[in-house]
Amino acid sequence: MALIRLLQYKPDGEIVFREPTSGNVPAYATLSHTWEKEEVLFQDMEAGADRSRTMNRAGWRKIEFCAKQAAADGLQYFWVDTCCIDKKNAVELGAAINSMFRWYRNAARCYVYLSDVSKPATRTDDKKAWEEDFRASRWFTRGWTLQELIAPRLVDFFSLEGQQLGSKSTLETKIHNITGIAKNALQGDALSNFSIKERRSWAERRTTTIEEDGTYCLIGIFDVSMVPNYGEGRDHAFRRLEEEIHRLYKGIEFEKFAVGLDLTSFPEAAQFVAREKELSEMHKLLYGHSGRACVVLHGLGGIGKTQLAITYARRHKEKHTAIFWLNANDDDSLKLGFRDIAQQVLRHHRSTGLLASVNLDGDLDRVVNSVKDWLDLPMNTRWLIIYDNYDNPKMSGGLDDLAVDLHRYLPRSDHGSIIITTRSSQVSLSHRIHVQKLQSIQDGLEILSNTSRREGIKDDPDAVKLVKELDGLPLALSTAGAYLEHVTTSFSEYLRLYKASWLKLQTTSPKLNSYEDRALYSTWQTTFDLIEQKNTASAKLLKLWAYFDREDVYFDLLRHANSADDEWLQRLTEDELNFNMAVTLLCSFGLVDPHWSHQLQFGSGGYSVHSCVHSWTTFVLNHEWDERLAQVALTCVASEIPMRDVRDSWMLQRRLLQHASRQERLISGGKVDVEGMEWALDMLGVLYADQGKLAEAEAMYSKLAEAEAMYSRALQGYEEALSPQLLPSYLPALNTMFAFGDLFSQTDRKDLAKAMYSQALSGYTSIQGPSSKSCQQLKDRLHTLQVAPAASETSKDKSTEVGAHKSSTLKQKFCKLGRRLNIR
Repeated sequence: MALIRLLQYKPDGEIVFREPTSGNVPAYATLSHTWEKEEVLFQDMEAGADRSRTMNRAGWRKIEFCAKQAAADGLQYFWVDTCCIDKKNAVELGAAINSMFRWYRNAARCYVYLSDVSKPATRTDDKKAWEEDFRASRWFTRGWTLQELIAPRLVDFFSLEGQQLGSKSTLETKIHNITGIAKNALQGDALSNFSIKERRSWAERRTTTIEEDGTYCLIGIFDVSMVPNYGEGRDHAFRRLEEEIHRLYKGIEFEKFAVGLDLTSFPEAAQFVAREKELSEMHKLLYGHSGRACVVLHGLGGIGKTQLAITYARRHKEKHTAIFWLNANDDDSLKLGFRDIAQQVLRHHRSTGLLASVNLDGDLDRVVNSVKDWLDLPMNTRWLIIYDNYDNPKMSGGLDDLAVDLHRYLPRSDHGSIIITTRSSQVSLSHRIHVQKLQSIQDGLEILSNTSRREGIKDDPDAVKLVKELDGLPLALSTAGAYLEHVTTSFSEYLRLYKASWLKLQTTSPKLNSYEDRALYSTWQTTFDLIEQKNTASAKLLKLWAYFDREDVYFDLLRHANSADDEWLQRLTEDELNFNMAVTLLCSFGLVDPHWSHQLQFGSGGYSVHSCVHSWTTFVLNHEWDERLAQVALTCVASEIPMRDVRDSWMLQRRLLQHASRQERLISGGKVDVEGMEWALDMLGVLYADQGKLAEAEAMYSKLAEAEAMYSRALQGYEEALSPQLLPSYLPALNTMFAFGDLFSQTDRKDLAKAMYSQALSGYTSIQGPSSKSCQQLKDRLHTLQVAPAASETSKDKSTEVGAHKSSTLKQKFCKLGRRLNIR
C-alpha cells in the first residue's frame, strides 16, 4: 500500500503537508465530496506555492472545513483526495487508486461535505428543509463516493454551511433507500460476505467523469489490485477487473477447473427467506481458508437446511470454480451423484485424463474414486460440494446396514469447501450450525405471501395468527401457502381446519417440489423410524408427548407414571438416566429442543417440541387415540400439582398450568375417560383455584367456571366413596374446601368463604390437630374476613352475583360432605 500523504492543521491555523514514515501514521480524518470547479490541487499546496491564491480558490472552503471539523474531534491530521495525491505522477496515482479504499477504512472519521444540500444555522431543527435535497444529492450518484461511504467506520454528513445532518448510523435507513446498499454493509460487515453480483449492483447507477474510473473505483470494493491504464476504455478495464476477481477467489489457473453451475442437479428451491445471520456465519467458516473448510447444517426436518445451502451456493457461486450437489440419503444416491459430477466435468473439459477413460455406466465405485482424484488435484482447490440429506450417518458401533459412511465419499486432499445438511446433531465433521425456526413473524409472512400469492398480508391479523401457529417452520408455511393459492379459503378458516382436521388438510395440500416427496405429514416419519430402531423408549416418549402440552415436559412430571402397566414406560420413568438417554436421542434429530427457562427455578429444565411436530404426534403417531396414554398423562399432571403449603407451590403450579389446560381440553372433548380419576379432577381444580386468584378478573372467572365444574364432579366422587374409617384419606376434599374458600374470598363472596374455611378448619383439626400449619392458615383467613369491611351490594359487579349463584349447588355439596365428615 502506498504511503499516505496527510495535511496538518497547526495551532496557528496554517495547513501544511505531513508525510509520515512507514508504520507511523497518526490518527486522521478524511473528506468525501464531489469535485467542482477551482479545486485545490497538490501543486497548490506544495511549498513555495502562492498560498493567498490557493486560499482564494473555491475548493479551499472544503479544506478549511475539514481541518476545523477534525480539530473539533481532536484530530490534528486529515486527508483530502484533491490535493494529497500528485495526479501528474502516474506511479503515485496508480498506487493511490489501489490504496484509497484502505485509506478511507483506516481513517478515524470521514466527513461528507454536500455542497448541494443547504441547512442554514438559523433552521437547524427543520429536517424537511434539507431531507429532499439530501436524497437528490449528486454525491450519491458518483462512482468514487461509493467506497467513501462503505469503507470508513464513522461517517458524518454536513451541509454546504458546515451544519451536521447526521451520521451513517443515524441516516442508515435513508441511505439504504437511496443507494440500495444492504444495511449490514453500511454497518461494516466484511464485503466478502456479499456476492460479487450484489456489490456490482451498488455501482450500477453511479457515474464518473473519466470512463475508466467507473471500473477503477471498484478496486477496493472487491479487494483486488490492478494497474490503471487510462485510455483502455471502460469495457476493457471491466474485463481486467473481472479477471482479477476470479483469480482472487478461484485461483490463478481457475479456467482449467471451471465447471458451470448446473441448477438442474439441485433440488428446486422453495420460496426462501434469507437467513442472513446463518449465511454470514457460513461464509466466515468456508471462505479464505488455506485448507479444507466444512460446515454441517443440522436441524429439524423442514426447517430449511437445503434451501439455506442452495442460497449460499447461488450467492457465492463466483467464488468457486465448481459447485456440486449430492444426495447423501443413501449409498446408491451418492454413487449416482458422483456419476453426474463426472458428466458435468467432462462436458466442460473433455480431455480430463482422470475421467475421460472411465466407463460412467460401469463400476460406480471406480467413478466415485476418479471424481475424488480430480477434486484432489493440487491446483483444483476452489470447489464446493453440498452433501444433502445426510440423515442416517454411520456411527461407531452402529448396526444399521443402511447407514451411510460419508468418509468414503469425501475427497482426500486438504482443500475445497464442503456443506453437509443433516437432521442429526451427531454429525461432528468440522463446524456445526444449528438451523432453527425463523425468529421473525415478518419472515413467516413473507413465505406465506410468496407461496399463496396473496399480497398485502403483513397487517392481516388472521395471517399473523396463522404464522404464529406455524411457528417459523418454512415447510409448514410453504404447505399452507400452496394450499391457499388455489382456494378462496381465508387465513382464519385455514387455521380452524389446521386445528380440527390436521391430517386431512395436509394430505390434500398440493405437493411441494422443493421438498421432493416429503409432505408436512410425512417429513418426520423417516427420522421417527430411525429413532425407533435405536431406542424404543425414545419413540414411545414422542408418542406420549401428544397427550401433554408441547412445551416443558420433564422427568419429574413423567415419573408419576412409573406404576403404569407398560414395561417401556416403567423403565423410562423409574430412572432419570433412562429418561435422559431417550430425550437426548430425540434432541439429536431436532425433534425436541431443551427448554431452559425453568432450570434456575427448579434445578432442571424441561424439553419442548415444535408446534407442527406436536400436531404431527397427535394426528399421525396417534392416529388411533390411546385412552391408556391419555390417562397416564392426566395422572402425571394431577400427581405433580403441589398443595399451597408446599414451598414454591405457586411457581410449581404455574409451571403445570399449560399441561393442565391440555388435560382440560381433552377432558372437555371426551377424549379422556375420567371414571375412577375424580381425584385428578380435584387436583386440577386446586390448580385452577390457586392460580385463578392472581389472574385478571375475566381470566379468573374463566378459571373459576372450569374449577367449579371440576370440583362438582370431584365432590360427587368423594360423596360416593366416603367412609368414617378412612378419615385421613379425605384430605383432598378438605384441600378443595380450602381452595374454594380462597376463590370465594377473592370474588367478594364472604359468607361462602367463611363457610368453606370453617368446614375445612374443622376437618383439618380432626385429622392433623389444631396446631397444624393448615389450621393456622385457616384461622388467619377467618380473622381477616371478620375485620374486613363488607362490600356494599351496589359495589358488587354482575359477574360476582353470577358466580355466587353458580356456587349455591356446590355449597350444598360441601355442606353435605362436611356432615359426612362430622365437621361442625
